[in-house]
Amino acid sequence: MRTHYCGQLNKSLVDQEVTLCGWVNKRRDLGGLIFLDIRDREGLVQAVVDPDETAIFGTAEKLRNEFCIKVSGVVRARPESQINKDMATGEVELYIKGLEILNSSAPLPLDFNQENSEEARLRYRYLDLRRPVMNQRLQFRSKVTSAVRRFLDDNGFLDMETPILTKATPEGARDYLVPSRTHKGEFFALPQSPQLFKQLLMVAGFDRYYQIVKCFRDEDLRADRQPEFTQIDIETTFMDGKQVMAMTEKMVRNVFNELLDVDLGDFPSMTYAEAMRRFGSDKPDLRNPLELVDVADILKDVEFKVFSGPANDAKGRVAVIKVPGGASMTRKSIDGYTEFVGKYGAKGMAWIKVNDVAAGIEGLQSPIVKFLNEDVAAQLIERTEAKDGDILLFGSDTKNVVTDALGALRLKLGEDFGLVEDKWAPLWVVDFPMFEELEDGALTPLHHPFTAPSNMTPAELSANPAEALSDAYDMVLNGCELGGGSVRIHNQDMQAEVFKILGISDEEAEEKFGFLLDALQYGAPPHAGLAFGLDRMVMLMVGADSIRDVMAFPKTSTAACPLTSAPGVANPDALVELGIQVIPAANNSEEA
Repeated sequence: MRTHYCGQLNKSLVDQEVTLCGWVNKRRDLGGLIFLDIRDREGLVQAVVDPDETAIFGTAEKLRNEFCIKVSGVVRARPESQINKDMATGEVELYIKGLEILNSSAPLPLDFNQENSEEARLRYRYLDLRRPVMNQRLQFRSKVTSAVRRFLDDNGFLDMETPILTKATPEGARDYLVPSRTHKGEFFALPQSPQLFKQLLMVAGFDRYYQIVKCFRDEDLRADRQPEFTQIDIETTFMDGKQVMAMTEKMVRNVFNELLDVDLGDFPSMTYAEAMRRFGSDKPDLRNPLELVDVADILKDVEFKVFSGPANDAKGRVAVIKVPGGASMTRKSIDGYTEFVGKYGAKGMAWIKVNDVAAGIEGLQSPIVKFLNEDVAAQLIERTEAKDGDILLFGSDTKNVVTDALGALRLKLGEDFGLVEDKWAPLWVVDFPMFEELEDGALTPLHHPFTAPSNMTPAELSANPAEALSDAYDMVLNGCELGGGSVRIHNQDMQAEVFKILGISDEEAEEKFGFLLDALQYGAPPHAGLAFGLDRMVMLMVGADSIRDVMAFPKTSTAACPLTSAPGVANPDALVELGIQVIPAANNSEEA
């Protein structure tokens, strides 16, 4: 039906006849002439309807925004004074010689020139996606996946599919379950990731696998989470962790170079322990210069029990954030930040304003200064490198509370004080703990139970599991985890030891992972991999605030779809066929 896209018209086509199809973005009736801005996925072009073309002019008068039309005509160069430098097609216009209305449009439920609620945007997503910004984001997403595929294809990776209907295996979130009609009372699970299947492909000898795959997790949502999301899944054999990191870093650098003309440079590496100590996060945003500074050793002997208690507790931590220029904070602002850290378990937040470093303790302002002496005050100033006009904000509690609270506060302060630099800040975080301790003292894997420990035998792991490090690695960009991976356990004895430490019995292991354990018996090779969040990567690259803005049909924050009204009530006959009975919510409430 058409010869060109609207956004492709330029001076090389002057005097040529073309046919375009698209939507009326705007109609301007100037009395003598009608100007149309016609839009398709490639952009806008201005078209002119001359009143001498009586029939065409009459049709053009009927047009309204978002009418779908077909036009043909001659490309003309605009006069120098009329060139629109804000449009890619601004040097030309189309003189219309033929106009056909393919379909009219009802008045729009969305206002393209105003902010619409997210509920409305998702309810009429097909209209929201017509907006140039959304159109461009989804086109960019397609270019990212193409660049990723080209890189991996060129480096010997095979694009292979894994099942969507599979068995529930514990991977950190609740599974989405699918009832089986042919096996009543039994369920498939939608995969949280293809983890076990990609390991089986390595056992099968396919060497280098990748897949751009849908994953499903029933978990609490936020801006960078969705119940269904897309993962760039990569697995290799006979490559160690450093080689996987080098390969995937090269891939990401290639994507940024090709699509954004950005050279990310060599990615620095930081241990998990250092990241948590300095930034309070295992995905630190290095654009933010604020850091957490440990001061427990300085405050062990002060009379202020809020400090001395945790400072003398092996499970405690006392740390401080120095905010340059922060002494200008009002008491109301400080109270606001105190309330903020309370969301992370902090019982309060001590502070000291540094008014005059040269005056020693007399130059400090705070209700807690009376508990300090000159020597302690001097050490705090020296340790934090505080200057006149700064403020020190303290966290003093258990290690986890202080790390979480100050880590979150650091990010908020960076934004509030305009300290976050406008740059790309990639990072590898490595040497993660193998396990983390739950409140009841039990151990749980920090990544997943198939992650290999770093340079340890099963006996060494058994002797001191709480101190073991895993051979795992996360790629972080601007404070967002782009991807995470690890060297996998390929040895039966090591896998059995990990299950034992996690309290997984032989029977439970066989029930949940039997097919993988069986595979490890038959010459399973060393293998390692990494999975990237495609949605997060695209979100960062286009500067969107949420992954919902780079997905065609996302769910709301309550995991619902306003467009299709999903989830919905199932047909009663279908439930009978599946052997399922729905318990009404009211009954649940009464029983509770």
